[in-house]
Amino acid sequence: MIIINHQPVKLDELLSSVSNAEQKNILKQMAAFNENYQYRTVDQLKFELLFRSNTMKAARELNKSGAKFTTFSYAFCNKKYWDRLGNGGFLLKPDVRPSVAILDIIKNGKLYAFECSTGIAIVLYLAALYSIGEERFNILFARLYLMDWQFDDDLPIHQKNGDDYLPGDVLHFNNPDFDPKQPWWRAENVIYFGDDQYYGHGVGIQNAKTIIDFLNKKRKTEPKTSAYLMSMITRPHYQLIFY
Repeated sequence: MIIINHQPVKLDELLSSVSNAEQKNILKQMAAFNENYQYRTVDQLKFELLFRSNTMKAARELNKSGAKFTTFSYAFCNKKYWDRLGNGGFLLKPDVRPSVAILDIIKNGKLYAFECSTGIAIVLYLAALYSIGEERFNILFARLYLMDWQFDDDLPIHQKNGDDYLPGDVLHFNNPDFDPKQPWWRAENVIYFGDDQYYGHGVGIQNAKTIIDFLNKKRKTEPKTSAYLMSMITRPHYQLIFY
């Protein structure tokens, strides 16, 4: 159920105010779940729909960019815009515009390699850029740092248990019996597109079975447990970003 200013809103009313087909689909899925999605205003809801669409756009772009998968130890970046730190993170160089640097990852992907959690962070920062615009993005993320699940305070992220998966969500495949010689395959973080399609850096855009089969091949000898999609969702705090 979608609630705006403490009042349930009919789906047809919301659909008539949205022209983007992808966003209409998200609204329909929200209305179908036994969850309450609450907003102060319609514009706040529309911002979330925009951000979700832009998350999927960014994931598709990163998938096509040519950026490689690697571990933190072997991560690399375009030295024109980023300093590669000892922990494998990328720190924006002084006097470089954050918008230029983050867009360079999809323009010159072959100059970059990182693991899947940093890939998710890159997708969400790109989505933020597309959603709030270059000027505000450059102000908020003046010292952008890309490393694992570390996010700037101006891109707040939260996790919840549940299976009300919506397009644009970050989901997680767990691989409890991973090969200890390849610990980076203990999980795969993905962007959900709907219709059983997921993007994960290192696996591409695939359905759930393909990702599970891939992870199952990365298990230890005599494994007992299959990889699986977790009932856990990671989302930006859209309402804190919108103002």
